[in-house]
Amino acid sequence: MKSMRKKQSLILLISLCMSMGQSDFAPYFYDNGAGSSNGNLALFSISEDTSVGTHVYTLNGSDPEGEPVTFGMTFDKGSRDYFSVEPKSGNMTLIQTLDREVQDEIVAFVTITDGRNKVVENVRVFITDANDEKPEFLNLPFVVDVPEDAASGSSIYRVQAIDRDLGSGGSVTYYLQETYLHQLSFRLQSTPSTKFTIDGHSGVLRIRAGESLDYELSRTHFVTVVAKDGGGKYHEKYQVMTSTAIITINVLDTQDSPPLFVGTPYFGYVYEVSVPGSEIFTVFAKDGDQNNPNAMHYSILSGSDGFFIINSSSGCISLTSFPVQLKNELYELKVKAAEVGPDGFSDYSITTVTIRVVDLNNHPPTFYGENGQQNRFELTMYEHPPEGEILRGLKITVNDSDQGANAKFRLLLVGPSRVLRVVPQTVLNEAQVTIIVENSSAIDYEKYQFLTFKLLAVEIDTPERFSATADIVIDLLDTNDNVPKFSSEFYIARIPENSPGGSNVVSVTATDPDSGLWGEVKYSIYGSGADLFLIHPTSGIIYTQPWASLDAEVKSKYNFYVKAEDTEGKYNLAEVFVTVLDQNDHPPEFNQNFLEKTMIIGAPVKIEAVDEDAEEPNNLIEYSIMKADPDNIFDINTSTGEIKLKPYIRSMEIVQNITKQKDCRWSVVVQARDRGSPSFSTTAVVKIHITEANRLKGPMAAFLMQSRDNPMKALGLTVSIITVIVLVTVMISTIMYFRNTKSNRITPARRIIRRRPKEQRSWTFRPRFGQSDQSFGKFFIDDDSSDNHNTNNSSPRAKPPAPSAPVLPPPPPVHSRPSERLRSVPTVSGSLASRNTSRSSSWRTSKSTDGTQRSGQDKDGSGISSALVSELKMRIEQKINEANQGYYY
Repeated sequence: MKSMRKKQSLILLISLCMSMGQSDFAPYFYDNGAGSSNGNLALFSISEDTSVGTHVYTLNGSDPEGEPVTFGMTFDKGSRDYFSVEPKSGNMTLIQTLDREVQDEIVAFVTITDGRNKVVENVRVFITDANDEKPEFLNLPFVVDVPEDAASGSSIYRVQAIDRDLGSGGSVTYYLQETYLHQLSFRLQSTPSTKFTIDGHSGVLRIRAGESLDYELSRTHFVTVVAKDGGGKYHEKYQVMTSTAIITINVLDTQDSPPLFVGTPYFGYVYEVSVPGSEIFTVFAKDGDQNNPNAMHYSILSGSDGFFIINSSSGCISLTSFPVQLKNELYELKVKAAEVGPDGFSDYSITTVTIRVVDLNNHPPTFYGENGQQNRFELTMYEHPPEGEILRGLKITVNDSDQGANAKFRLLLVGPSRVLRVVPQTVLNEAQVTIIVENSSAIDYEKYQFLTFKLLAVEIDTPERFSATADIVIDLLDTNDNVPKFSSEFYIARIPENSPGGSNVVSVTATDPDSGLWGEVKYSIYGSGADLFLIHPTSGIIYTQPWASLDAEVKSKYNFYVKAEDTEGKYNLAEVFVTVLDQNDHPPEFNQNFLEKTMIIGAPVKIEAVDEDAEEPNNLIEYSIMKADPDNIFDINTSTGEIKLKPYIRSMEIVQNITKQKDCRWSVVVQARDRGSPSFSTTAVVKIHITEANRLKGPMAAFLMQSRDNPMKALGLTVSIITVIVLVTVMISTIMYFRNTKSNRITPARRIIRRRPKEQRSWTFRPRFGQSDQSFGKFFIDDDSSDNHNTNNSSPRAKPPAPSAPVLPPPPPVHSRPSERLRSVPTVSGSLASRNTSRSSSWRTSKSTDGTQRSGQDKDGSGISSALVSELKMRIEQKINEANQGYYY
């Protein structure tokens, strides 16, 4: 039982790992909270005295699938880069000097990525204070005029210094270092003065008890006051920083002028921790009579409401009750300073002292839910809510019990960047927190099943910068927001032909990242090429139909579409290409099993077999001679099937010596074998008749000899040549006919330009010598004036006598001048040959003694028919009778 349980646990663990390996979750940072040295920089703070190059923090996170992660950090554009991060270890190093007094926080973006998913978080690094600032005195130089009759113990001045450090390093106390007297002789004495004292906390300078000023003995006193901070650490060492200033005290003589208040305007503060009797502020007035000043008497005329009193001699205003009893935040006291003379009160002055009740920053911001104070808020919602939607399930209130600036703080939402935003961003005292959706696509159940944010409230203007955090956890619910996606846009499959029905072709895979039924995918196929195939609806395996028969010689390519659809009808498509692989299932075939060929010595004969397979090498054929009678006489080209005699057989005598027969007919058994696997072969018997080459020479003879075995080929070529000649003849005749019809003349040799005739010509039509009267072997036209054209073109021509035969146009002249175009027409001649006339008879052109070209024929030709001559005469006669027209070349 124990071994079986171990096996079951192991199987469960393996299946769990395999299911987790199929997901791809984004990496995440560890949130270790404030004070941690590693994680996601949440509430991380760094001292401003940290040295450059110091390792200050380690970014730490993980990937749900255990993939290695790398880290990074970026800053806003335009801001300085204060840290650098080593990508693999996440070690963060300071690379810029920090100064809290210049910048008290750094905004950065830390990233973690597993190579596919990247998470960016917006963080704020707070810079803590170090004691690196000295106190700085205000209102330098310090010059104080004190009447010589100022009372002992009275305050004469208040020095003020500020330290920009925080905490104890920013508190300032005062003490006097040493004092020198300036005597009437204006010489500095080295003996220290003890006439003054200073309040270490308020900086009020007083005349020491039991001491008085004497204008006649000393008119000026120089007091060195030291401002010391409360001390603090700087570079891990405790140090106290001080500053000094010299107070120049001018002793004034008493006179009749009214008192003057020194250091106005006056402001005092009541703090939350003050108690009755606490000194709030000290006013100071001096007698305007410097030579003999009177004492001052201070009193409050109005504005105190019974909560404040003033020392009549020192002007120190004190609190009479606890701060919680004060009704107002601001009080304005009217204080009177009157001179006290021998005769009582004399001149006086009135000033205003403003006292503000200041709240101490002792309450941090606090988050509240429906059931009181709360630091974790949870919400369940569907993925991809509309952008701008308010998360109404979160009821969050934030409050700061302090008052004024101490209750002003900023709200920040730390988490996946730009997914949600918080409203309002700045709060005074209390506000209802609203979370609004900013990026709907980032709220994706397939990426995160839950989202975690930190709501941060940080005070703005207080030195303490109190803050509070609350966790916001959003559990996401899935929706059917994804369509099935194929592992590839197309699938290529190959299947041998003649595969039995139901054979596997290819397996397609589509996934839907949605959960539950929405993630289940069903497959189907369709398209013109899908008739022979079917698909399993859940596994995606494509089979051939049980009755399907694939034949590469009939069709070798199929393509169709496969559809993946979820339960709500959302679908996606992919294309499947199926190639039917050719198998060697056809043997080579000759056109007939018994072949007869005639071989001319020196020329091969060719046999050919055909293989009906679709692809190589199944349809590639090799030829070989299996048997020949007699043997070892023939060679065959294995690729082309050409059979030829051995090279040593060059004449019929050698053939006859081999065969001892006169007919020279040999039998050869030829095998045609394809190159497929397995290979098929076919044999045929070839009867070869051997003859010697014909004595005829030339390409036609060679063609006829090559065509002896195929006489239809020679006959077809001859018919084609005759057909082409007939078509060309008909075309030329048609063109000549239309040209003659248009110009109404017989085939002019050149282009004819018509002009008005300058003179008449007469033509003589004479038969050629040696011909009978009924038939003319050759006829021509004689131009009586041709000699005149050859000798003098410019002389006028004489008119010949009237012809006895129809007049024809004159023949073209041999020479012509550019200045005068001669009127002439082509010589008309012709012959009609008898049917038995030899084809070798040819036309020839002769030239007369007078330069006129004439056409003639050999003497063995017959005469032209009288009908043709009569028709020619009639046409020429019609042309001559046309008025005002002539023919010119």
